[in-house]
Amino acid sequence: MRVYGIVGYKNAGKTGLVERLVAEITARGFTVSTLKHAHHGVDVDQPGRDSHRHREAGAQEVLLASAKRWALMHELRGAAEPAMAEQLARLSPVDLVLVEGFKREDHPKVEAFRQVANNPLIAAQDASVRAVAADCDVEAGERPVFDLDDTGAIADFILAEVGLVKAPAPAAPLTPPKLKDDCFALPPGVSWTPVEEALARLRAGLSCVVAQERLPLDQAAGRILAQDAIAARANPPAANCAVDGYGMRMSDVGGAGPFTLPLAEGRAAAGAPYAGTPPAGHALRILTGALVPPGMEAVVMDEDVALGEGQIAFEGPIKPGANLRKAGEDVAQSAIALPAGTLMGAPEIALLAAVGVAEVAAYRPLRVGVLSTGDELAPSGSTMDRARTFDANRPMLLELARRWGYVPVDLGHVRDERSALRERLNSAAREADVILTSGGASAGDEDHVSALLREEGALQSWRIALKPGRPLALALWDGVPVFGLPGNPVAAFVCSLIFARPAFSVLAGGAWLEPMGFTVPAAFSKRKKAGRREYLRARLNAQGEAEVFASEGSGRISGLAWAEGIVELEDGAREIAPGDPVRFVPYGSFGLG
Repeated sequence: MRVYGIVGYKNAGKTGLVERLVAEITARGFTVSTLKHAHHGVDVDQPGRDSHRHREAGAQEVLLASAKRWALMHELRGAAEPAMAEQLARLSPVDLVLVEGFKREDHPKVEAFRQVANNPLIAAQDASVRAVAADCDVEAGERPVFDLDDTGAIADFILAEVGLVKAPAPAAPLTPPKLKDDCFALPPGVSWTPVEEALARLRAGLSCVVAQERLPLDQAAGRILAQDAIAARANPPAANCAVDGYGMRMSDVGGAGPFTLPLAEGRAAAGAPYAGTPPAGHALRILTGALVPPGMEAVVMDEDVALGEGQIAFEGPIKPGANLRKAGEDVAQSAIALPAGTLMGAPEIALLAAVGVAEVAAYRPLRVGVLSTGDELAPSGSTMDRARTFDANRPMLLELARRWGYVPVDLGHVRDERSALRERLNSAAREADVILTSGGASAGDEDHVSALLREEGALQSWRIALKPGRPLALALWDGVPVFGLPGNPVAAFVCSLIFARPAFSVLAGGAWLEPMGFTVPAAFSKRKKAGRREYLRARLNAQGEAEVFASEGSGRISGLAWAEGIVELEDGAREIAPGDPVRFVPYGSFGLG
C-alpha cells in the first residue's frame, strides 16, 4: 500500500493541505484514503448518541452502519495505542493513503510549515521528511520547498514519489550565472563619465540574475516571461463571423445587385455551429462569433438587409470574405504569441488565454534590498533632535521598487560602524538580488560604504556628469550587485530613475527601459554651462508649457512632490528663454504613473 504523510506542528496547515490534496488527487482519477492521528483525547463519537451509549455500557466494538457509510469503533480499554502499521492494515486497498500526523513514524512525509509560532522545522531533525510546504522562506537543505498553497505541485511531487506518475526528467539549471566581477569597471583614465556613456556601460555589464519558474497564467501578472509563450491553438481557432448577418456563396451574388436569396432553415451561432452544409442558392442566418459553415464565403450585416417572408434582399456588390474572420488571422497555432522578456499585464494575459496558454515560464520577481547608513539618520518622527536627519531615502526607494513591480526588501538602517555594515551586507546578499544604499558612497572620513566596498566588494566609483547626483558607487558584494546612491534624497531619486530603473529591468530578465519624453515649450529662463546633463523638477501648466521648481537646490525634497516629471537638459551649454523647446519626461515614463 502506498503511504505518504503530512506532518507539522499545531496550526501549521496540515489538515487544510490534506483536504486539498485529497480533492486534487482524486480529481486525477486515483483512489485515496486518509489516516488521521488524533491528539488531546479527540473522540469520534458524541455523548448522548446511541452508539456512544453502547460503548459506555461496555461494548468492545461498535459498528455504526447507515445507508451512506459504516464506521467501526474499537475500544482500547487501557491497551497500548496501536502502531501506524496496524491502523493501515485495517484500510481497504486504494491507490494512496495520506497520513496526517504520526510524525515519529518512519514513512515519507511532506512537512507543512507556517510562520505563526516559533516552531522549528521537523525536517531539520527528520530525514524521512522529503519536502516542505511553507508560507514563508525556509532553509530545508537539499529538500524541495513548495508554496503551502501550491496544491498541484505538492500533489505532483507525492504522486511521483510513490510511483503513481512518472517523475519528470530533471530540468536544466534555471538559475542564471552571477555577474562578472569586472562588470562595472571603467576604462583606465576615465574620470568624469557622460550620462549616455554611463548608461551604455551599465547596460553592457548587466544580465539577468533571477531564476525561472513555471506558474499558472492567472498568477503571471507583473512577471517577466523567461521563455517564448507558444500558441497552443490559433486565434481565432476557426473562421468565424464578425457581425450579426447573413452568409452566402459568392457564386450566388455575382455582379452589382440588388440580390434576393431564400433563407435556409436553421442558423449558426457562437458555440452552436450549423449542422451540415447550407443548400446552394440560399442565404443562412449567422450571428457574431459563429463558426462559418461550409460554403459560406461572405456575410452581409443585418443593417444592410431587408428581411421578408423566408428570404432577404440586399444591394451589391459583395466582396469575398466580407465580415468574416480568418482562422489564425490574429495568432497562428504554434506561433510565438509573446516573446521572452515580455512584462505580463492584463492585455498579455488576455492574449495568452485566447491562444490556450495555461502556464508560462517566468522569472522570479527581483528582490530589491534598500539599506540606509549613517549615524545622523533616525526614523521619521522618532526624535525632535535637530542634529538628526529623518530617513527619507529608504521609504522612497522601497516604494520605487514596489511601483516597478519588484519585491522591496527593507534592510533597515546601519550606523557608521564598519563591522556592523559588513555583517548587514553579508545578510543582505542572501535576502536580495540587488542592493540599494544611500549615503556614505563618497570618499570622506565617515563614508564607510565606499571604503568597505572598495576593500571587499570590487567598488567602482562612477563620477557621472549629471546634476543632481554625480557620484554613483557600483560594486558586487558576494556576487550581488550594489548600487550606492547619493545621500541627498533628490539626487537619489533622480539617479534611481535614470540608472536603477533600466538596470533593474535587465537584472529581472526584462528589456533595458528607455523613458519616453516629448518636446514642449519652456515656461522658464535658464543659463546652463557645458559639461553636465541636468535634470530639473518640472510639470506642465495649463498651456502645455514646462514649469520648473522655484529652486534647484538638491535638498528641497518638496520639489519632488510638486513635480510631475523632469526636464532633461543636454550636456552642452545652453541658454533657455520662455517658449524655447525642452524635453519633458513625465513620471509615468519612469513607471510612476
